[in-house]
Amino acid sequence: MMGIVNLTPDSFSDGGQRTSDAEQIRFAEQLLRDGADILDLGAESTRPGSTPVTAGEELARLAPVLREAVRWNVPISIDTYKPTVMQAALDMGADIINDVWALRFAGAVELVAKHPSCGVCLMHMNGEPATMQANPMTGNVVVAVKDFLAQRSQVLNKNKVAKNRIVWDVGIGFGKTPEQNFELLAKQASFLPSGYPLLCAWSRKSSLGKIIGMDKDVPAAKRMVASIAAATLAVERGARLVRVHDVLATRQALQVWAAARKQFD
Repeated sequence: MMGIVNLTPDSFSDGGQRTSDAEQIRFAEQLLRDGADILDLGAESTRPGSTPVTAGEELARLAPVLREAVRWNVPISIDTYKPTVMQAALDMGADIINDVWALRFAGAVELVAKHPSCGVCLMHMNGEPATMQANPMTGNVVVAVKDFLAQRSQVLNKNKVAKNRIVWDVGIGFGKTPEQNFELLAKQASFLPSGYPLLCAWSRKSSLGKIIGMDKDVPAAKRMVASIAAATLAVERGARLVRVHDVLATRQALQVWAAARKQFD
């Protein structure tokens, strides 16, 4: 379970709720107590319509919390697409690069390839954060996402990044309609033969809000129950990792699911 630590003032879910480094560190510690296996630190929002920030600003937000978190001896993921931020974070001791652009920025592949062991999460995104929901995908979304992730993985493989370092994320909400997002969930098993573990990130997404009538003028945190349901369905369909805001509640739901599943094994 990957616990989300937003170090941004403009996250769609909890931006601006924690305004100091000390508050962010205490929050990250709480996620670990709640049962997070990995912490995912993100210092730039990639929500629909978000505005990019400079690498310097991103690092200024990230560095104080990362310096503390690497002392805890738990896997630390960095949600970034900028090679300069990736390099700085890896030099500080981060373990995983979680890139919504799937290492498409110049130098990103080479940087990861030079690192001896860091994990990589490749995510599918149609378009770019500022405009992606204005022009969502068309055509067969499952085939398109699968082909994209396979192609990006091949690029890494050719650069001698071992397959066991790579995880796939289908990119729920990134340039896709709600119907396409739910199609990806319904047909998630079709990604499993690739052999790459799946990370699913449904937590508090607007597609869930649309289904439950909480997509407009309702705080994203109100989508917690729907998020837990989506995470459980994703795990049932083969996801190996879930990226969530509500770590404790999601873990409890998955513990119940696992106990029931055990009776049929």
